[in-house]
Amino acid sequence: MNLDLTLRTEIQKAVIALFNQTIEQLQLQPTNVEFEGSHTLVCFPLTKISKKGPEETARLVGDYLQTNSGIVSRFNVVKGFLNLVISDAVWIQVFESIFAQANYGIAEPTGREVMVEYSSPNTNKPLHLGHLRNNFLGYSVAEIYKAIGYTVHKVQIINDRGIHICKSMAAWKLFGNGETPESSGLKGDKLVGKYYVEFDRKHKEQLQVIYRKVINYDNYSDLTKDGELIVRNLVQGLRQVELVDDPKGLFHKKEVDLISQIFENLESRTEIMQSASEMLRKWEAKDPETLKLWSTMNGWVYAGFDATYKRMGVDFEKLYYESTTYLLGKEEVLRGVEQGVFFKKEDGSVWVDLTADGLDQKVLLRSDGTSVYMTQDIGTAILRFRDFPKIEGQVYTVGNEQEYHFKVLFLILGKLGYEWAKKCYHLSYGMVDLPTGKMKSREGTVVDADDLMQEMVEEADKQTKELGKIDELSAEEVSDLAEMIGLGALKFFLLKVDPKKRMMFDPSESIQLQGHTGPFIQYTHARIKSILRKAESMNITPAVADVKSLEPAEREVIFKINQYTNKLQEAAREYSPALIANYAYELAKEYNQFYQAIPIFNESDPAKLKFRIAFSKVTASTIEKAMSLLGIRVPERM
Repeated sequence: MNLDLTLRTEIQKAVIALFNQTIEQLQLQPTNVEFEGSHTLVCFPLTKISKKGPEETARLVGDYLQTNSGIVSRFNVVKGFLNLVISDAVWIQVFESIFAQANYGIAEPTGREVMVEYSSPNTNKPLHLGHLRNNFLGYSVAEIYKAIGYTVHKVQIINDRGIHICKSMAAWKLFGNGETPESSGLKGDKLVGKYYVEFDRKHKEQLQVIYRKVINYDNYSDLTKDGELIVRNLVQGLRQVELVDDPKGLFHKKEVDLISQIFENLESRTEIMQSASEMLRKWEAKDPETLKLWSTMNGWVYAGFDATYKRMGVDFEKLYYESTTYLLGKEEVLRGVEQGVFFKKEDGSVWVDLTADGLDQKVLLRSDGTSVYMTQDIGTAILRFRDFPKIEGQVYTVGNEQEYHFKVLFLILGKLGYEWAKKCYHLSYGMVDLPTGKMKSREGTVVDADDLMQEMVEEADKQTKELGKIDELSAEEVSDLAEMIGLGALKFFLLKVDPKKRMMFDPSESIQLQGHTGPFIQYTHARIKSILRKAESMNITPAVADVKSLEPAEREVIFKINQYTNKLQEAAREYSPALIANYAYELAKEYNQFYQAIPIFNESDPAKLKFRIAFSKVTASTIEKAMSLLGIRVPERM
């Protein structure tokens, strides 16, 4: 029985009978917790056809439903809001329908397809806390779409080319002494990340030398001939704006832009940056030695990523690589030039003019013919639709700092004639903050994903052992339980917040057994499983028949269970696992209130006892399904 649909039908009957008209959009919503009822009809729109005030209109509809529908047992009116109390007989019928469904909440295949991209890391460093939110979010959205009947293709783009990759390669070549993951004992992604940090350290060290020379206007003797000429020209520029003579070396505000531009140009002059730039040129020229080093170090990173993904519990159907997709992007850009979609400047660079769309001009190919990130993303999008022609659209799980980038990308794809560009969606999410501040990859101060997951598991193991309720579990089962709770706490905390919002991750809060946490929901599931095991040992078979009335706490839980399929649809529409996370928490909370109010096994009525076991079984199953959409396992014992 679809209660919402049935209730809407009965309300339409009431409107026709009372006012001799129909209304297209009924505003039916959950009742505010302050008032009695489960469903609330907003009656203000009905006043146009009732020709009466909102309160009187609500009373008329309520009276009709109570008298004629067989669904509403009573009602109350608050201003123009009609709060409806559904009869116990109907709630029992609703629950009986749910109980009869072996796969409640899992839709049949619809034949529709969608693609979800997430993770998409660079191959110059390990995954960090931001990647955890990205992966958990993208994976969960994919699982939600699978639950409503879609075929979902999970993909990622590996950013495996560019100057950032060459920085790690240059540093390893200069300082690595042949170090490998095997010889160092480090995961491959961490080893490569170590040299990315080392590059930045050495680059800054060399840059400071140049800065001092520029500011002091003297002693260029150890610069290269070209470097000396550049610095002398820059110094001349500095003299033209008159430096402020102060001990901290600061400049007046009017000079900041020029000074910043000069120093930015200086960054390319360090020896180590020139080594990385030369390596990039060799890579693009397909130099065999450079390609071999690139392939070797990327291989180390991929092995490290795979281990991290396995522990995260995420997977991918297909991987795309920037080193190949950018070539298709360049072809499309050149085609766009021929068709007049894009234009070339005098220096040979290719641009798109988006001023008519309220944006600006965007470079697509540099003057030397090399591509930018946008070029690669154009090629990737087109290739994916060629690989999976049935997909209705692509969902890009990328941080909100890239909102402008994706707005431009979708506009460009549309200008190239791809109608499916309208079906592309940027799942933008906020940054994850820490009590200690922002993360900085180049300085090696990021919160490493592997380390954080391990810390969460260790804390879960500690708390589990302190509770002292695991005596019957083997050492292997205890270890698995800690993994389940620790990662469940992490995932739930990162997913319970609306994706669009910036959030603060607090590890100590996330692991608590009480409160709005994953472990609280996991503990509720384990508690219900204990009840079901006891019922089985007592030969109590779950059943719904012969129950005539419900306790208020039972009614609330059934209402929550009945919301599950609607929440799935809403979460898919909004691309928001937070809706599922908060639903699972509310369901667990309602069941705990029922458990505290009604001692199940003290019930003398056999029909009610069997009903409460059935009721508990469906609750546990719904919690398990909802949590699985978040990538979270729930324990049988805890």
